[in-house]
Amino acid sequence: MRLPRFLAVLLVWLVPVLAGAAPFKLSTWNLDWLTLRPQGDAALPDDVTVRDAADFARLHWYATALNPDVVAVEEVDGPAPLAKLFPPSDYTLIFTHDDVVQRVGLAVRHGIGVRQNPDLRALDVYPPEARFQLRSGLDATLTFPGGARLRLLAVHLKTGCWDRKLSDRSRACRALREQLRVLEPWIAAREAEHVAFAVLGDFNRDMDGADSFFAGLAATAPLTRVTAGYADPCWGGDRFIDHILLGGPARAWLVPDSMRVLVYKETNPALRDALSDHCPVSVRLAPRP
Repeated sequence: MRLPRFLAVLLVWLVPVLAGAAPFKLSTWNLDWLTLRPQGDAALPDDVTVRDAADFARLHWYATALNPDVVAVEEVDGPAPLAKLFPPSDYTLIFTHDDVVQRVGLAVRHGIGVRQNPDLRALDVYPPEARFQLRSGLDATLTFPGGARLRLLAVHLKTGCWDRKLSDRSRACRALREQLRVLEPWIAAREAEHVAFAVLGDFNRDMDGADSFFAGLAATAPLTRVTAGYADPCWGGDRFIDHILLGGPARAWLVPDSMRVLVYKETNPALRDALSDHCPVSVRLAPRP
């Protein structure tokens, strides 16, 4: 039986759609103490300047320009301030359960399924009695139209060991070494499960060259670091410390040459506090069931 012409054309058009989900934009953005707390709040350091309405409006403009399907965020004080950038009418907002101001979160566009897994609390390598605690990792499983799944781990690692040898005896490098030991088994478990996965966020680490931190991660499973070989153009240019690492089948999902940095049009360094000292980094992935 011959199909009506309009139906035959429709079925031909549907074939590539059914073959795999459309590419999506995966991002990470450290928002530099994004909070609704008032200036002078006891939970905030003295040198933190809280944003006013104009600052939030400016950040919302950049969030709209970024237009991510999934974005990991760092240094955000829970869903309320993030909702001013990524409205809950468009995004599902989830966060770690840490009792800190600088939490790790995730905004996922509606239409993409998201299940939050238990936080990777072991990334807080400090003892419970420490005055300041480190951040847990946010572990989530995304399900895309068509059925493809991606396991995500969003992180904000210890600052201060950006380019020193990982064997350095400083407190920052000791903590980062311990966090590496926590990340390795998480990655190994995803590799053993043969699932698509990504680890993304603020690693506070320059991973270019023969970096021992990245080497430790990559020894656990083959990884694609989308920032490899690039300089970060944010606020005049520097080395990347915000990264997106892809593992398992997700490495084949990478759309070539799709890594982007959304650079602020403002050039006045005084506006860094109103915006962020980090620019959002993104990449496009084409998931396959």
